[in-house]
Amino acid sequence: MSGGLSTPRLFDTHCHLTHPRLRDEVAEVCTRAWEAGLVGCMTIGTGVADAREARALAGSDPGRLRCAAGIDPFSAHAAGDRFPDELEAMGALLREGGFAAVGEIGLDYHHALDPAPVQAERLHPQLVLAAELDLPVVLHVRDAHADLAAILREHPACRGVVHSFTGTAAEAETYLGLGWHLAFNGILTYRREGPLADAARACPVERLLLETDSPYLAPVPLRGRRCEPAMVAHTLRHLAGLRGEDAVFLAEATTANAWALLA
Repeated sequence: MSGGLSTPRLFDTHCHLTHPRLRDEVAEVCTRAWEAGLVGCMTIGTGVADAREARALAGSDPGRLRCAAGIDPFSAHAAGDRFPDELEAMGALLREGGFAAVGEIGLDYHHALDPAPVQAERLHPQLVLAAELDLPVVLHVRDAHADLAAILREHPACRGVVHSFTGTAAEAETYLGLGWHLAFNGILTYRREGPLADAARACPVERLLLETDSPYLAPVPLRGRRCEPAMVAHTLRHLAGLRGEDAVFLAEATTANAWALLA
């Protein structure tokens, strides 16, 4: 493996540049990303208002910025009885264009959100919308891999990425078998060995993506700090070490995967 990597060509497939912890410094954050060698970022809009802001930001630098929009489990829970109205508004916004993906959407059983059947009921129509618009999907999943895989089997026309993947090699194989990509972030750097490391090794290079989930999950050696897209280079180096691959090769491969999926 190559140890040095001064100017990698990297793509952060999942960040929240409109988050309050980043929004007021977004120009500086992006400058640091481009200086670190990133050639693209996808900012995620969670909920309708955030999605509009994400689209406006992406439109300010269309050569390097992409955006996605969806009603994630937290936004869906916050909407409560207003979810049908939120879904209608989100559908109208996505149909206007300007988005590279639908998401993040998915299931979260880790936090005290809606019951599993309610989460599934709110996920299905968003997958239908993604297929209708022929857009890839950004999936959020915590403690719900089996249920999510079952839902995805009902939507074979959908494609995309399981963001912030933290599952086992067996769970990774399930998603890979359904045609999905896996994105790894700073969580991968927190423990050298274990089920997640095994999953990262097992994923075919053509299905690998990198992300930060900024402003969350800063990688080692920056853990505990506010995360930024520029920090994705640390996750790259860790991933390359786990897989025994050249870091420049892996940067180029994951970036090509990102452009192919999100063009």
